[in-house]
Amino acid sequence: MLASIKWLNDYVDITVSPQELALALTMAGLEVESISENKPSFSQVVVGRIDSITSHPQSDQLSICRVSTKTDICNLVCGARNIFVGALVPLATAGARVGALSIEKTIIRGVESEGMLCSEAELGIGEDNTGILILAKDLTLGMPLEEALELEDTVLEIAVTPNRSDCLSIIGIAREVAALTGGKLKYPSRNISDDGPNINLLAAVTIQDPDLCPRYSARLIQDVKIAPSPFWLRKRLATAGLRPINNVVDVTNYVMMELGQPLHAFDHQRLAGGRIVVRRAKEGEVFLTLDGKEHILKSDTLMICDAEKPVAIAGIMGGKNSEVEEHTTSILLESAYFSPVSIRRSAKSLGIASDASFRFERGIDPEGVVIALDRAAQLIAELACGRVCRHRIDQYPWEIKNAPITLRVKKVNQLLGTELGGNEMAQILQKIEMSVVAHEVQPNSFLVAPPSCRVDITREIDIIEEIARIHGYDKIGATLPNINSQPTAGNKLSRIVGIIREKLSGYGYTEVINYSFVPEGFCENLLFPASDPRRKLVRIGNPLTEDQSVMRTTLVYSLLENWRRNANQGNHDLRIFETGRAYFNVGCGRLPEETNLLAALWAGRRYGEGLDVPDFKADFYDLKGSLENLLADLKLEMIGFTAVTDEPFLHPGRACHVHLGGQKIGILGEINPLVLDKYDLKGRALVFEIDLDKLAELYTGAVTYREISKFPSSIRDAAFIVAENTQAEAVLAAVYLADEVLLEKVQIFDLYSGPGLPPATKSLGLRFHYRSDERTLTDEEVNEIHRGIIGQINEKTGAKLRG
Repeated sequence: MLASIKWLNDYVDITVSPQELALALTMAGLEVESISENKPSFSQVVVGRIDSITSHPQSDQLSICRVSTKTDICNLVCGARNIFVGALVPLATAGARVGALSIEKTIIRGVESEGMLCSEAELGIGEDNTGILILAKDLTLGMPLEEALELEDTVLEIAVTPNRSDCLSIIGIAREVAALTGGKLKYPSRNISDDGPNINLLAAVTIQDPDLCPRYSARLIQDVKIAPSPFWLRKRLATAGLRPINNVVDVTNYVMMELGQPLHAFDHQRLAGGRIVVRRAKEGEVFLTLDGKEHILKSDTLMICDAEKPVAIAGIMGGKNSEVEEHTTSILLESAYFSPVSIRRSAKSLGIASDASFRFERGIDPEGVVIALDRAAQLIAELACGRVCRHRIDQYPWEIKNAPITLRVKKVNQLLGTELGGNEMAQILQKIEMSVVAHEVQPNSFLVAPPSCRVDITREIDIIEEIARIHGYDKIGATLPNINSQPTAGNKLSRIVGIIREKLSGYGYTEVINYSFVPEGFCENLLFPASDPRRKLVRIGNPLTEDQSVMRTTLVYSLLENWRRNANQGNHDLRIFETGRAYFNVGCGRLPEETNLLAALWAGRRYGEGLDVPDFKADFYDLKGSLENLLADLKLEMIGFTAVTDEPFLHPGRACHVHLGGQKIGILGEINPLVLDKYDLKGRALVFEIDLDKLAELYTGAVTYREISKFPSSIRDAAFIVAENTQAEAVLAAVYLADEVLLEKVQIFDLYSGPGLPPATKSLGLRFHYRSDERTLTDEEVNEIHRGIIGQINEKTGAKLRG
């Protein structure tokens, strides 16, 4: 937003320097990015009056002008055709500089010329080079031109944040300046002489979609004369970064910059039926905008139409079929409030960005609609010699109001660390035109009604921010927050994740972080059947890409993608892990169910590549060992594994469920070759996926210690013949069920199948360690305990001792 200091001065008396004002605005949240000094490109040019004009004796195209200032009279030769006796003009005499030209006395066709009269283009203050710049009649002779035209100005470039749409206008900035400097805000005049015919007899407005257009106002101005705008108006627009067009269009742009309300002028005679209809577009409707481009419209685009056709895209851009042209004599002036969401969506869809849409999509003042309408009608009547019709059309189906907000004095001071009194707060808020009254029920509280222009203020905290801004952040001292300093126990899940990251990194794994968004086809890649609960997908309403259209229900897909990308770069040996969430659609309009997971993948070599390093490939037991070590480091016991054949993305016969304390917590196994084919991957890969929420329930974090026994252990080995499909886990479970206190540990030391065994059987060798903390065990004691455990195994599993 470009804000001219001279323009601001029209509405508030600025008593500080531009630099001080820029600092005050920046500290109040309106960052001033730059300060520009506008200075003319000429010097020693003054206001002169043409006292006489005579023909040049040697040329029919030249005239001899006698021009006077307050103190001097000079003669000069001029070729312009728009000059006349009595006109006030820019006069550059000998010694003046106009652009790169130095003015000197010279002889033109035998006649001495003591200077020159200047056009806008020559002075560098406009584009018109067709004639001499004719100045206003009330200027003082001899006055320096830069002073007479107020050309010297300072312009602030202000970065207005999206929530402060009220500051996308000069009056909005002036309101802030008044509050910060103690000045008084002055509003522009709206004196309209509406002596024309009744507008209701000549025009009408119908709103078919009030949800997208809650308010639409219009005025009719007749007998207008389209012409270039006066210099002061063109200069103001140029200062704001806008290009002058003609007196009517320039007024609409001027008022938009002045009050923040976009306006649009229609050629009333080109409106079928002389009426306006506000409706949604028809799907596929084609419309030609003012910039000469055709747009195919969607049914959710709001249009301004006449009785037969669209004439403008509401709040964005007008159409070629109703624009104001040189022969236009009757203007229907539009001022409306449009839904910010609707304008934002349509502008993005159509790829059109305009000054009007920039304001509408951020929210404008609904009560400023009529104010801006009357202001513009007044200026058009003055500058285009128009006659304003009586009354105005104002379709306002329901009133838009800011509800009063309760403000607690104690809460303000508590959050800001201040000691402001209630009266001080009320005075601060009244500076920015907020209505403040004492709360009738709550003591030391106020009911605050924000002005209609402050669409960003909806909560108590918004008002507290306003108090902080206007009071001054630099006046708020540093205070320590009043908080409970008692230490609190950390979140159990976060503690577990921290341990997991540390341990797995120590085991040689690398942590990866993937997006939670995945392509919908990941379910097919992992061979999930239709009934699999991991197909209950949460779909993204507006995905950035098709590859991020749903939320993941497993981490395995992302780890396989990591392996594939590494393999494409020549890295086939990989050990990675990830902790993250999976999301499941539970339907019924409820929020998704979220599960915290840990997943790891091991692919390629066991030891990596190097000199004298054996080329062993990682297998099932490598990853199983990593998981067992991890759970042991978490001090979790009763770890178990049971074979599984129905996990679709795992190899049948090389996969298992992971149990902890009898509860299933995850899966582990080798990736199914059919899945690897879908990724075009070669070799083997092992994965596990653990439910961290269940792990957190079982985790206690408790560490227990006991003295190492001074007495020796007794070891017994036993080989059992069991059915081929018997899982070692079942045999170990039978040992644990014996609950023998003198059994220190048991481990599998041998597994054999082949000749010497009955068909469909295998041999499982177990090693038992017995020890007492109080004495040395005798062979008889150990043998008796050992026989009992073997009997327990035989009873529970049907295993027989191998001879």
